Amino acid sequence: MDEKTRIEAEAAAFRTLVNHLRERTDVQNIDLMNLSGFCRNCLSKWYRAALEERGEEITYDEAREIVYGMPYDEWKAKHQSEATADQKAAFEQSHKH
Repeated sequence: MDEKTRIEAEAAAFRTLVNHLRERTDVQNIDLMNLSGFCRNCLSKWYRAALEERGEEITYDEAREIVYGMPYDEWKAKHQSEATADQKAAFEQSHKH
């Protein structure tokens, strides 16, 4: 596979992942962190870092808006619930170093 095709496929996979996460508002970030070790915010940080490596400026809030499909505060108000004690305990257990 040539480089252009690989990059286009990776970009398409990224878009598919972002769209999937936008649609799955029932899945909380803490659940993603507990199961996979990353969440929408992590993806936003990685996106921002990738742009900055290429000399592009973007704020964290702008990157989150790209991933969430709306301003983070709006998404949070519409879709994010308070983490349960069990979710918090699972987070603490899975992130021990």
